[in-house]
Amino acid sequence: MIDIYNTNMKTLKIEKIEEPVKGCWINIVKPTEKEIKKLAQDIQINEEILRYPLDVSEKAHIDIDDDCNCVLIVVDSPATEYKDGEKIYTTLPLGMILVRDDIFITISQVKINVVENLLKNKNKLDSIHTFKKSRFVFQLLYDMAQDYIRYLTYINIDLEKFEKHMEKTMSNKELLKIMRFEKSMIYFNASVKANQVVLEKLNRGKAIKLYEEDEDMLEDTLIENRQAIEMIQTYSEILNGIVDMFGTMVSNNLNVVMKILTSLTLVISLPTMVSSFMGMNVEFPFATGKVSFMLIVSLCVLISLVAAYWLKKKDML
Repeated sequence: MIDIYNTNMKTLKIEKIEEPVKGCWINIVKPTEKEIKKLAQDIQINEEILRYPLDVSEKAHIDIDDDCNCVLIVVDSPATEYKDGEKIYTTLPLGMILVRDDIFITISQVKINVVENLLKNKNKLDSIHTFKKSRFVFQLLYDMAQDYIRYLTYINIDLEKFEKHMEKTMSNKELLKIMRFEKSMIYFNASVKANQVVLEKLNRGKAIKLYEEDEDMLEDTLIENRQAIEMIQTYSEILNGIVDMFGTMVSNNLNVVMKILTSLTLVISLPTMVSSFMGMNVEFPFATGKVSFMLIVSLCVLISLVAAYWLKKKDML
């Protein structure tokens, strides 16, 4: 899917157009081979530049292609996926391509939150000027840094719910949830740090033009991204604490079960021992008769009750 937008110089409002023009913004989501070839030919750039961000394993970086005078900026954006009905937090690459001083391109394999939210918010969209490509890049990066903070808030809420649920049940399903949380934090940590490297390179002003009016936005973006890094470190420590607590609770519950089973075994073994003695081929007083049987049963019950009381008093039952 390829959509082309351009800021009307008279009204300063964004309009959707059919063909690329100088100063336009081209938004590409999951393009076909035919679309890639046609677009590369129309705007005269290397097809590989369009293909790099479509690889979901592509890491954040900046590439400068001197042949077609293009700058490729790849950053990782937070995203939500669903697997077997379970919500998973992950990251996906977004490519931003500045083609000469003419065209700005955003390209990705799936819909990216920051781009979709921009398109859905009419007021925010109209505040974007497609011909101001550097500012556009910084605006998307700023929104992405804020998106990470928003996602980390969601993860924190999910962790609190998980802690409450963990108090009631501990099973392999909970272990899998912990593993998913850990994977999400690893992905977020790696992605935000890689984005930070990209931001610092942009801050030097060598990759793209850095205008004076854009410096404040870039500085705010760096601050937001650093805050996201700090939040990830904090939540990672909390998650590690939950993992340790989970292991301790499992071990403690196992100890409690083993303690109860051992105590019950002791309570049962005492009357069993008495019955074994009485069942030997040896003469005992009152060896026959109903009264003798009732006395032996009463003795066994009494011994069991005394043992159970003593174990309960020692907090072993």
